[in-house]
Amino acid sequence: MAWYAMDLHVHTPASKDYQDEGVSYLDILTKAESEGLSILAFTDHNSVAGYAQMMREIEDLTRWEAADRLRPDEKARLDEYRRLMAKMLVLPGFELTATFGFHVIALFEPGTPVRSLEHALLDLNVPVDLLERGETEVGSTVDVITAYEVMAEAGALVMAPHANSTHGVAMFGISFGGQTRIAYTQDPNLHALEVTDLEGGKRRRTTASFFDGSKPQYPRRMHCIQGSDAHRITGEGKNLGVGERATEVFLPELSFSALKQVFLGDDFALTRPYRREAPAFDHVEAARAQGPTLVQSFHENMTRAGGNLHAIVRDVVAFANSNGGTIYVGLSANQRVKPRGVENPAQAIKSVREEIGRQVTPPLDTTLDTLQSGGVDILRIVVPRGADQPYAMEGSRFYIRKEAETSLAVRDEILALVQRALAEQGQLVLSQPVAGAQAPVSTPGAAKALVEQPVAGAEAQPAETSRNRGGRGNGGRRGRSRPAGSEVTPVVEPDQPEEASEVAAVPDEAPEPTTSAQNVAAADAELSVEPPRTGVEIFDTVTRQGTQYHTMRDLRDGALVHNVTRTSARRLWRYAIALHEKGTFGEDKVEWKNGLGLWHSYLRSGKPHYDLVQRDKAGALHIYYGVSEDGIHGAWRSLVGERE
Repeated sequence: MAWYAMDLHVHTPASKDYQDEGVSYLDILTKAESEGLSILAFTDHNSVAGYAQMMREIEDLTRWEAADRLRPDEKARLDEYRRLMAKMLVLPGFELTATFGFHVIALFEPGTPVRSLEHALLDLNVPVDLLERGETEVGSTVDVITAYEVMAEAGALVMAPHANSTHGVAMFGISFGGQTRIAYTQDPNLHALEVTDLEGGKRRRTTASFFDGSKPQYPRRMHCIQGSDAHRITGEGKNLGVGERATEVFLPELSFSALKQVFLGDDFALTRPYRREAPAFDHVEAARAQGPTLVQSFHENMTRAGGNLHAIVRDVVAFANSNGGTIYVGLSANQRVKPRGVENPAQAIKSVREEIGRQVTPPLDTTLDTLQSGGVDILRIVVPRGADQPYAMEGSRFYIRKEAETSLAVRDEILALVQRALAEQGQLVLSQPVAGAQAPVSTPGAAKALVEQPVAGAEAQPAETSRNRGGRGNGGRRGRSRPAGSEVTPVVEPDQPEEASEVAAVPDEAPEPTTSAQNVAAADAELSVEPPRTGVEIFDTVTRQGTQYHTMRDLRDGALVHNVTRTSARRLWRYAIALHEKGTFGEDKVEWKNGLGLWHSYLRSGKPHYDLVQRDKAGALHIYYGVSEDGIHGAWRSLVGERE
C-alpha cells in the first residue's frame, strides 16, 4: 500500500476553451511528473479527441521505430513517452455537459479503445459531428441521472466535477432545486464529488462536511476529492495548471481497478488533499474539527474500568441502527487536548473486535484499523449502516444515534427499527416513514408522522389534554397557552453533554390514543415554509395523574415518539420539555422575519444551535428546539444570518 498523487480533471488542447498555445501532450505529462503526480486523467469537454491524438502519436512513433524510420528527435520523444507512461497511470475520459449545463466526468481503464469511448459519448446524445470538437456546449444531451447510469454501465468511474461551483451538481447558491440536488448528489451511480474547498481554509463548513452523511436529506456519505480543472500547463491567477490542485489516494497497486475500488468502498480516509510541501493532511484532526456528529464519535480510552469499552460498543450499536458512522479511540473531541493514542494497536483491535462479537447481536461486520495523528496511533472503527436491523447490545439494549448523542431507544423507536427492517425485506409496506428511519432520499422534508399505536392490550385512562388548536403559547401542533404573567427566563445550555441514562423510562400508565398521521400532515400543510430539518418539536401534550406526557417530533426524520416525560427524556428532549413546562416562551422575546422567528441562539459543544418559531396560516405557533446548522435551510438561513 502506498500514497499516490492524482489529478483526475485535466483538459488538453482538444478542448475548445483551452488557454495555452503550442502545448503538446508530452508537455502535459512532463508537467504532471514535475508536480509529483502518479495518476492523470484527460477530461476534455464532450470529447476524447485529446487522448486519441496522444495515443495515435505514440502508435505512429512505435510503428516508425519498427520500420527503422525514426529521426533522433522522434526517438527521444518516444523514449520520453515510454518513461512517463511506465511510471504514471494515464486515464482516458471526458467531461460531459448534461441537460441544463451540469458537468459530469467519466473515467475509464487505460487501453480502452477510443471507439468504445466515442460510443459512450454517442449513448449520451453527443452529436457525432461534435465528437472531436471539444465544445463546452453540444445541445441537448441527457439529464444528469441518465448520464450517471450510462457511464456506470459502461464501466466508468463517475465523478461530478467542481460540484460546489459553476456547472456543479450541488447547486450551492441556487435558491431552488432541493429535490434535484438530493437526486444529483446521492445517486448510487455517482462515485465521487470533485470540490474546490476540500481543505476549507478558514471556512468552518465545507462541501465535504455537508456530504458527510449527517444531513437528514443526504444520508449517503460521498467521497470528495479535488482536481485542477487545468486548461493550461502552468497556472495563472485563478486558472490552475496541471497538478496544481490534486488529491492523494492510498492504493495497494497503481491501477484503475484499485482506484475504482476506493470510490466504491466506505473508507473515506483513503483519499486526502495532496500537499507537496506542507505536512500531510490529517484525517483525524479534520474529524476532530467537526466534533461529535450523527456519524462520528470520540473516546479517549478503551478500558473496561469506568465503562469506556462499554461506551464504545454502545456507539457501535447506535451507528448500526442509524446511518453508520466512525468511532475514533485514543483522543478527545476537544482539539486543545493532546491525543493519547492507543498502546499496542494490534491488541487493541483484537480486544474491540472480540467485544463487538460478544456483545452485539445479530453479527455485525465492522472495519478496525489505525491512523496516525499527533505522533500516536488512533484506533478507527468504521461501522456500516446495519443490514439486519435492529441491533442489540447484550441481547436486549437497543441504542440509536440522535445528532451527536447515543441513546437507549424508547418503545416507538424500537418498533420503528423493526418495521423498517420488515419493509426493506418486503414483508411490510409502509405508507408513512417510521420513527427513527432516515427520510427517503428523494423526498426531503416529506417524512411526516410515523408509528402511532397504543400499547397492545393497554386500557386507556382518563387524561387531561391540551388540545388548543389555535394555541399561541408554548407552541406545538396543539400547544398549551402560556400561563398569564409567566416570565421569560434566560436559557443556559451546558457545554458538555450530560450522561445518557442507561434506562429508557416508559410510563407505567397506558398511553392515550395517539395523534393520526393524517393530522400531522394536515398541520404541516398549514405551514408556508418547511420546518427546519434538525431539532425537535413538542407535537402534543397530555396530563395524566398530575404528570405531563409529551409527543416529541424529531425534525430530522419526522418521527413521533409518544409518552415522553421530563424525567425519561434524553438530553435535547429534556431541554425542550423543561422550557415548555416552565412556560418560558414569550413572543416579545422572538426576533421575527416574514413569519419565522428566532427565540434563542446558543452554543452547544462549541457549535451554534437555535430555538426557532414559526406561525402557521391559522395563527398557531410552532417551536423548534435545538436546531443545528445542518437543519437550517431556505428562508431560515436569512433569519439566522447564514448563507448556503
